[in-house]
Amino acid sequence: MSDTSRSAAQGIIDLPVHSNEEYDWDLFRSQQYFEHNYAEMRKDDARMLAIVRDWFAKAVPHDAAVLDGIDVGSGANLYPALALLPYCDPVTLYEYSRENVNWLESAIKDLPESWLPFCDVLAPEAGDPQELFELARERVAARCRVKQGSIFELASARWEIGTMFFCADSLTEDLDEFDAALGRFVGALKPGAPFAAAFMENSEGYEVGGTLFPAVSIDAARLTESFQALGTVADLEVHHVDVDPAPIRPGYTGYLVAIGKVKD
Repeated sequence: MSDTSRSAAQGIIDLPVHSNEEYDWDLFRSQQYFEHNYAEMRKDDARMLAIVRDWFAKAVPHDAAVLDGIDVGSGANLYPALALLPYCDPVTLYEYSRENVNWLESAIKDLPESWLPFCDVLAPEAGDPQELFELARERVAARCRVKQGSIFELASARWEIGTMFFCADSLTEDLDEFDAALGRFVGALKPGAPFAAAFMENSEGYEVGGTLFPAVSIDAARLTESFQALGTVADLEVHHVDVDPAPIRPGYTGYLVAIGKVKD
């Protein structure tokens, strides 16, 4: 895809728009990203996880069979997969970067202790947090599997529940390409499937290990418009989550969590 141009906020200058294929995703330093973002649970991550927890508890029928779930663009973040775990066997961790694939394959073999607080958010009244975590560790090892692939090559109507955190908005600067990625995520789910997806609000891109990676700048209105344009989403809600505590990096204004279902 060739560069196009976008107007700056004031409409004065044009900047090149970079597409997904222009970046070497194998330069992504997964362990460094994990240590910076998830080694300690942030309050904003806990809030996002609670939104997903409550939505799945409402959206998945209590008498439902075990579901086939997917987390798209897992990166070095396992809490979306942990949110799927109570409902799913298997959980596919779908990831493009070879570095992230290697990191995920190692992490699911022996879930690091730093994910314990996230498990506690998912089941705050379940009893002893350490016992809950050990059960989660066993289930992650038994149920999660890593699959390398591009979001643009996802199978259609394949999975019964899904998550996608900081993927479609963090792989390109091109809004059309963002919309296409969003469509592939929703399109990979079967009719009636619930989903949860998270996005950086008004992101200006990010750096990992000295390498710059792209992002699209979206707000709640633009995200809602993108989902509605698909024509296949029901019960859509877009929640804004404030940064808490300090921002993890410059160049964003908060988080957006979208929950909904694929239309029957």
